[in-house]
Amino acid sequence: MAIRKKSSKNPPVLSHEFVVQNHADIVSCMAMVFLLGLMFEVTAKAAVVFVTLQYNVTIPATEKQSTETVTLYHYGIKDLATVFFYMLVAIIIHAIIQEYVLDKINRKMHFSKTKHSKFNESGQLSAFYLFSCVWGTSILVSENYVADPTSLWRDYPHTSLPFQMKFFYISQLAYWLHAFPELYFQKTKKEDIPRQLVYIGLYLFHIAGAYLLNLTHLGLVLLVLHYFVEFLFHISRLFYFSDEKYQKGFSIWAVLFVLGRLLTLILSVLTVGFGLARAEDQTLDFSTGNFNVLPIRISVLASICFTQAFMMWKFINFQLRRWREHSSPPQPVKKKFATAKSKPSKKERENGINGTLTSNGADSPRSRKEKSS
Repeated sequence: MAIRKKSSKNPPVLSHEFVVQNHADIVSCMAMVFLLGLMFEVTAKAAVVFVTLQYNVTIPATEKQSTETVTLYHYGIKDLATVFFYMLVAIIIHAIIQEYVLDKINRKMHFSKTKHSKFNESGQLSAFYLFSCVWGTSILVSENYVADPTSLWRDYPHTSLPFQMKFFYISQLAYWLHAFPELYFQKTKKEDIPRQLVYIGLYLFHIAGAYLLNLTHLGLVLLVLHYFVEFLFHISRLFYFSDEKYQKGFSIWAVLFVLGRLLTLILSVLTVGFGLARAEDQTLDFSTGNFNVLPIRISVLASICFTQAFMMWKFINFQLRRWREHSSPPQPVKKKFATAKSKPSKKERENGINGTLTSNGADSPRSRKEKSS
């Protein structure tokens, strides 16, 4: 996937080629409309819904808890507007990385069309995974989720989120939603669209599920774990495209991939199957955001287990295909012999013609001389 270079001929305005070539500029203008709306009192109230996080609650300071006021956030329908704005921001950042980083590398490396598409995909995803891993890890450390695993299910439902936690989930939803229009902007091949729709849909389903069911603590830990493994795969693929002898990264990724799937299942069962199952309040209450009931817990575990099994199945197929490619001996190239005879030289053609005429009874100069004598 690459941003197409603008040709010398300008396509008609609002045509298919015009939108594809100038989509980054069009989206930038749309984002500027919301930012300019903050400057005017008439439009400021509407623009704030798109740009800033909504549903904030200020908790006053107490002597026991802290000396400063704390601002926490809930979720609601207005979050869709915020997700839409940051989806536009994700499209702009995608275009910047593509044009100023990946396209320059592609021109130097001279990749084929197949490698060109995969290199761009891995380049975009590795940048996103690295950024999300660093951001998510900082939240885990600051909120003390790593040192205290019981925080994954303790004090459920986790309806009150700190700013960084809510902004992280809004950004995740915005990024994976931006992947849908990118399929059109980058002119993705038809045979690649189903594969990308599957993994985009899985990301949105699980991230939105953790956000809406107030399982944000567990969702954050699993996302950071999964993103780290995926980042290693895509960065290894980038090195592989630059040098096909590089294989160590894939071997390390294969081990961490299996460990990541096992750790994901262990944390999910520990949190949902044991932690939430032993909670005192197990009543469905939409007003308080409590979804800790048996059918929902079973659905959450089933979706996680199904996704992990699907990923393992894809992983095994990938490893088998890779093993066959490396284990199969190179087939000898059969030389193609030409069926048609090579063209004779001019001297051979003359001798052949003379021989043909002689054999057919035609008089050669020597025979005519003998007859006359």
